Amino acid sequence: MFLHRLALSPACLSYVAPVKGRAASGWCTAHQYGRPNLRPADQEEEEKVTATEEETLPAFPACLPDFSHPLSPGKVSACLPGECWAREPLENLTPANEGSGTSDPYCIIKVDNEVVARTATVWRNLNPFWGEEYTLHLPMGFHNLSFYMLDEDTIGHDDVIGKVSLSREYIASHPRGIDSWINLSRVDPNEEVQGEISLELQVLKEAHRRVLCCHVIEARDLAPRDISGTSDPFARVLWNGQVLETAIIKKTRFPHWDEVLEFVLEEETAGGAPLTIEVWDWDMVGKNDFLGRVEFSLEALQQAPLKGWYRLLPFPSAEEDAGGKLGALRLRVRLAEDRILPSRYYQPLVDLLVESILCPPEEKDDVTPLAVLEEVCSVESRQDVATKLVKIFLGQGLVVPFLDYLNLHEVSRTMDPNTLFRSNSLASKSMEQFMKVVGMPYLHEVLKPIINRIFEEKKYVELDPCKIEPSRTRRISFKGSLSEAQIRDSSLEVLKGYLRDITESIVGSLGKCPHTMRVAFKKLHGFVEDQFPEAENQDTKYIAISGFLFLRFFAPAILTPKLFNLRDQHADPQTSRTLLLLAKAVQSIGNLGLQLGHGKEQWMEPLHPFILSSIGRVKDFLDRLIDVDSENEVSENQSWTPFHPSATIKEGYLQKRKAEGLHLVSRFTFKKRYFWLSNETLSYSRSPDWQVRTSIPVQRICVVERVDENAFQQSHMMQISTRDNGGQLSTMYIQCKNINELNQWLSAIRKATISNECMLPFCHPGAFRGNRWTCCLQTDRTVRGCSRTHSAVTLGDWSDPLDPDTEAQMVYRQLLLGRDKLREKCLAFASKETTLEQDKGAQEETRDRRMAAAARLLEVIQDLEQAHNAFEHQEEEERAAASPAPNP
Repeated sequence: MFLHRLALSPACLSYVAPVKGRAASGWCTAHQYGRPNLRPADQEEEEKVTATEEETLPAFPACLPDFSHPLSPGKVSACLPGECWAREPLENLTPANEGSGTSDPYCIIKVDNEVVARTATVWRNLNPFWGEEYTLHLPMGFHNLSFYMLDEDTIGHDDVIGKVSLSREYIASHPRGIDSWINLSRVDPNEEVQGEISLELQVLKEAHRRVLCCHVIEARDLAPRDISGTSDPFARVLWNGQVLETAIIKKTRFPHWDEVLEFVLEEETAGGAPLTIEVWDWDMVGKNDFLGRVEFSLEALQQAPLKGWYRLLPFPSAEEDAGGKLGALRLRVRLAEDRILPSRYYQPLVDLLVESILCPPEEKDDVTPLAVLEEVCSVESRQDVATKLVKIFLGQGLVVPFLDYLNLHEVSRTMDPNTLFRSNSLASKSMEQFMKVVGMPYLHEVLKPIINRIFEEKKYVELDPCKIEPSRTRRISFKGSLSEAQIRDSSLEVLKGYLRDITESIVGSLGKCPHTMRVAFKKLHGFVEDQFPEAENQDTKYIAISGFLFLRFFAPAILTPKLFNLRDQHADPQTSRTLLLLAKAVQSIGNLGLQLGHGKEQWMEPLHPFILSSIGRVKDFLDRLIDVDSENEVSENQSWTPFHPSATIKEGYLQKRKAEGLHLVSRFTFKKRYFWLSNETLSYSRSPDWQVRTSIPVQRICVVERVDENAFQQSHMMQISTRDNGGQLSTMYIQCKNINELNQWLSAIRKATISNECMLPFCHPGAFRGNRWTCCLQTDRTVRGCSRTHSAVTLGDWSDPLDPDTEAQMVYRQLLLGRDKLREKCLAFASKETTLEQDKGAQEETRDRRMAAAARLLEVIQDLEQAHNAFEHQEEEERAAASPAPNP
């Protein structure tokens, strides 16, 4: 699995904000920044970006793992979180466009050559920042994470500036993550390789000689080297100065050679030179293009024959980077990979956590397993732990009692109402993550129309006298430049209009707020009211709720809409400023105006009357929000799901084409249709209001994959294959607007089909046209697919289905890291002496309960550790049994 995290949290406004930086790009938790001297793209030779770079070339390549299905229990999953943005000012940057003195940089991110994301283009800017955040779920076995920086050109191909390539081994060697500047490297075509080759290698003994037989069977997913999006591949086999070649298979990335090439071995040959198989793209004019290579030890081949698929690797690279001449990215990348055991192994841990909720301690100071977990996990990991715990208790139908337990503990130990929920406690983090998981559809319904209007209108807004730019007033008035006072007055009216709409939308959203959120807020309101009953603290019970709802939910979404999936792209600088001012105002409304006039931003004072006039309505909204029956919610204990099965997960216009009738010209066979996706159906019609819809049951979908560009001479395409009751396959081809929209739809449909048992491990990335497949050139329409499917590769977001085993595994990992601290607490409980003789019995009983809680956690940790060791030992035995035995 891949994930990404927040970067900045100024004041009480929790958000990820772009920070000015040196030239940059990046992702995963990946942060990207840039460094001085980013080399202009126009000065670099244009290269095709197709693959990743290996740090070393193994002498004996391993067979490839299966990426086609999500991990079953006992397998390994990988998690790579990340964000990307530029951080510090660029210095001495040479522009990519010598005429204009600027560049138009953007970044694409690849995992093993598959483009998983593209940042926005920062136009005419030598100080780019992106602020992107991505989460990616993958099965175990990926090899490379690569970041390519490009300069966008309106005419012609975009120019490649450089890249950063990180191997999985390198990322895994930094268990706490990577957070450093990394120089951009030049993009060398000899390193941009991809794909796999199928080989059968053996040494045969004949009457008077030994023969090295190289059966070159086929290759798949080779890099496209020709302008048509294909290649003309042939294989070259080298040993001991001898060279043999296969035939050239034209216009395909999936060649079938099925040729046997032989070398006669001399009697004295023992180890000697290695056997090398190279794949090249044949060019009629100019040099052939390198597509990859594999290398084998002759000594190993003489011990046992080999047969399988092997990953093509680049030539060893002598240059690590360009010494900073091309620039650098600051990346923060963290990889988390774990073996997920069957559910029964995690049940004792889940039961222990649930017991803390269902059987709360008799004494307020008693220690429960959940309280011990909070104490032993680090501050840095507390947000991840909170997210996992929220999902575990959502799956148990106990999320409200879970939050009650944490909130009551937090409120009861807070003496000053001004510090309530101000720390990064497990309670505050859990409430924050709970709102994101449960309330995201609510957030979208409340804010999306207004955010869209702000982006579309692009009005110039500024209240700070130090930042007003009179030259921009042409967008406000065609009568000439306005004075600063006129600009402030105009900006004030625009902001008040937007704020009025935001406030109206929030206070009118009572029926849209999820029932679970309302119950949680009602309980929190009661805890705070009981803790601070004094007349001077009457507003505290409101601020406790508005602090979460306004300051940690609505305000961050207004500030950075893309991070909450309200927009596909980040705002431009002018719109970002408008959003920042609105977020500040919403933050002040959430604080009930208590801090107005006490800050340094006195230029916000013209908005104060509007903010103060909104407080009464906000209080009334909060009173009505918690006026809800909570008994049923607590007693039903029903497992939560992100969506009702028939609820729409994703919708929007796409270009659709069916596989039938492919003899027509491509542009005439695509029709614009409006699509809806739910957990039950994928449906479409001519428009959102069209009465007639065509629906495809999700359970019949067996392939959700990309389509090669050369299939229809169209980019950003995917295919959805279904199997009817008779077993017949039918395929629908769909085109998206851009790579990010394509990835989002692929991810959403794959998540909806994650439980489908009919998912195919292989598919054709091309189309069947002219009586053959455009990808592998096979003439049999029913032949098995030539490329692996990637059903388990998805973008992680708030709508991810609950996965109790994965959540419990992460909690176990945190407990394992804190085991030493847990042992120390257990010893501290045991050595604690009673103070008063009359209280000795009660104190010893309390001490015993605390020791028991810590001891039970230690026991669960030990059992899970033993289970992991047993599975690891079993896997090693299976690998050893599968290894070919040496010939006698």
